[in-house]
Amino acid sequence: MKIVVAGTGFVGLPHAAVCSEYGHEVYAYDIDTKRIAAYKTAKREEIEKYVNEPGLASIIQENINRSLHFIDDLEPVIEGVDAFFLCLPTPPNRDGSSNLSYYFDAVNHLAKLLAKRADQRRVVIINKSTVPVGTGRQLEEVLKSHNVPNVGIASNPEFLPEGNAVEKSRHPDRVVVGADTEEDFRILRRIYSQFINHVRIAFIETTPETAESIKYVANTLLLTYISFWNGVGGRLAESVSNVRMEDLKRGVTADTRISKWGSFVSNGAGGSCFGKDIQSLIYQLKSRNQSTDLLESVYEINEYQKTYLIDRAAAEAGVKFNNKVVALLGLAFKQRTNDMRDASALKVVESLLGRGVKEVRAYDPMAEEEAKRFFNPEQNHLFERISYHPSAKAALEGSDMLFISTDWEEFRGLSSTIESTVPAPYLIIDGRRMIPDYNELVERGYSYLAVGSPYLNK
Repeated sequence: MKIVVAGTGFVGLPHAAVCSEYGHEVYAYDIDTKRIAAYKTAKREEIEKYVNEPGLASIIQENINRSLHFIDDLEPVIEGVDAFFLCLPTPPNRDGSSNLSYYFDAVNHLAKLLAKRADQRRVVIINKSTVPVGTGRQLEEVLKSHNVPNVGIASNPEFLPEGNAVEKSRHPDRVVVGADTEEDFRILRRIYSQFINHVRIAFIETTPETAESIKYVANTLLLTYISFWNGVGGRLAESVSNVRMEDLKRGVTADTRISKWGSFVSNGAGGSCFGKDIQSLIYQLKSRNQSTDLLESVYEINEYQKTYLIDRAAAEAGVKFNNKVVALLGLAFKQRTNDMRDASALKVVESLLGRGVKEVRAYDPMAEEEAKRFFNPEQNHLFERISYHPSAKAALEGSDMLFISTDWEEFRGLSSTIESTVPAPYLIIDGRRMIPDYNELVERGYSYLAVGSPYLNK
């Protein structure tokens, strides 16, 4: 089938690449000409400047100019298209509502082109963007206003965890498609033919509104798990002596009715989805006069979690941050990605600099270039105090304390590097509980402060 994927970010690019693997003729479209030019080179380093996902560059290199094409102009490919996937940014407004300006700009542009096409075969416009419930109906009205013939609308929310987007595109847990007509469902089944009647993958056909809702409810429930463990399990283990966080998690989740996912504790969940989606759902429910107390608490716990370890360090360890040098390990919102949207590290840096830290010595194996865009000294002179380093050891050198903000696997074996680089006494603030042998470090004179533990020092 001939498919256009509009938007080539963390959702659109993996989706376009994997669709091209399955034999579809895919055109990945973006208005960002620099981004498209980078993808057209098929060079790994150019692709990964924009989207760094394991395995993604290899798929692009294998399929570019064969079944995968990158374009910054829709008009030359508009004829003969079977489906348009909309993978567009929908960032939050200040009031929590979704900013749909990029979305409707793209939709209006697309509708004008579709109205003029000579080939009037059935075409389906598919929302893969996370959009408020009912947006599909607004899309329908836009298409009608431009007199687009023989067109259907559908919802096909994405469930791609960053750092594992290629694997989950190839082997999803479920594929959810919402449409109104059997004709449109047939097109969607052809696109996803490899998942039809699969023994492990649920292929769910429903209404557009239900499909839109599934995405919001799923992400909100996941964030609820995280906030529950941080706000209940973590707080209990921090405030009651001899409660072991790891044993608490194992004991509770041994009940098969209770999810093991989310039972980790951390300095807050980030990324492009959780915070944005729960804010949007709060806004949508409030606009329908529904209570949102639970959702608001979930969101507030997660936001507080991002900087509360700094507050604990000041209150429990008596740390004076003014004029100190802090090693910050991890900038991305989680391992295996360079994405820093809503990352805990953003608030950690803001809080540290606000407390007068002299230097933040940062290291992240993937996100350094992304961090330089977020922490631009031309926009805020305080960001001149951030330096970037090629390894954890280099970041630790000359520091007064350590803050671990991302769960990169390499940080699990950090103890020997800490001991060989920074002598005790020295404070380790572990936002991800990455150091399993922290008790041994405490015995050697280091101080340790983590989510789910009281302040530990010898």
